[in-house]
Amino acid sequence: MQTRVARLYGAHDLRVETDRVAPPGPGEVLLRMAAGGICGSDLHYYHDGGFGPVRVREPIISGHEASGRVVQAGEGVDLVPGTLVAVSPSQPCGACEYCQRDMPVHCLDMHFIGSAMRLPHEQGMFRDLLTVPARQVHAFPEGVTEGEAACSEPLAVCLHAVAQAPDLSGKRIMVTGAGPIGLLVLAALRHAGAREVIVTDLTDAALERARAMGATSTINVATDATALEPLQKDKGQIDLIFDCSAAGPALRTAFAAIRPRGTIIQVGVSGDMTIPLNALVGKEIIWRGSQRFHPEFAEAVHLIGTRAIDVRPIISHSLPLERAREAFELASDRSIACKVQLTFASEESYR
Repeated sequence: MQTRVARLYGAHDLRVETDRVAPPGPGEVLLRMAAGGICGSDLHYYHDGGFGPVRVREPIISGHEASGRVVQAGEGVDLVPGTLVAVSPSQPCGACEYCQRDMPVHCLDMHFIGSAMRLPHEQGMFRDLLTVPARQVHAFPEGVTEGEAACSEPLAVCLHAVAQAPDLSGKRIMVTGAGPIGLLVLAALRHAGAREVIVTDLTDAALERARAMGATSTINVATDATALEPLQKDKGQIDLIFDCSAAGPALRTAFAAIRPRGTIIQVGVSGDMTIPLNALVGKEIIWRGSQRFHPEFAEAVHLIGTRAIDVRPIISHSLPLERAREAFELASDRSIACKVQLTFASEESYR
């Protein structure tokens, strides 16, 4: 059976082509893909050919955050056709040292859909049809939209990030960067009981979304940088910071605003940059990274399925697969876009 795919050959070389999809075998399910969100790592691949040491070394089908509807279930799979599901891209081996130590995000033999980390690359989900192991799909109840379901993966990233933080009780918290990840970190923090969350960004549109997602206050650092000064007095006024921007200026602000022995959770990723090492040492700051997720995916599906966390405010645009290049360019414009999603061909196209 043939399917259209969005395949990246190199920086700014994204092509919509046809490929073949196999029917589901035992333990597998064939999905008609419904919605797929363009992630920051997808944009790094598109604009720069990779990020850090991870480079696109062969053509790769993009996309690792997506929802779909069941078309056909393989032997041993109890999923009804038409069921809306989200696909977890995370596939740790379960056998290596880190899997055995309950750290599957650090699996030594990780397979992650849509990732160029391995060679051959793990092909992604921006396609009309996908056959995938049923253990990777999580079903939603009626009433959840396809776009909401496709936000499960980024929400899982944010739930994992919030889990890295110390006790939130009574903490004054800041989130730097109000893109999709920053907004979902905000939502996860509020769901976890955070009382005060300040969000900073460079654009009013992003900060308007932050207020819709529960920010108690916002600061546009491009137009009102002086508003940060009270947060930096007396060695800093913020207990906990989530840096979701991976921008040098934002990170320097974080080091200035964090209290002595406060914690910075690094969620955003970028290349090498200069950091204020004197502040890190002098204030005894805890600076902790957070990447990916594993068990949090099921939690994200539950929270979206019950609307305990409402992800709808982050979805700004939806374009069909044939306009994939346009969608990637749009997703790169933070002044107008937040979460840009692709949509795919209807089931009737394959009957």
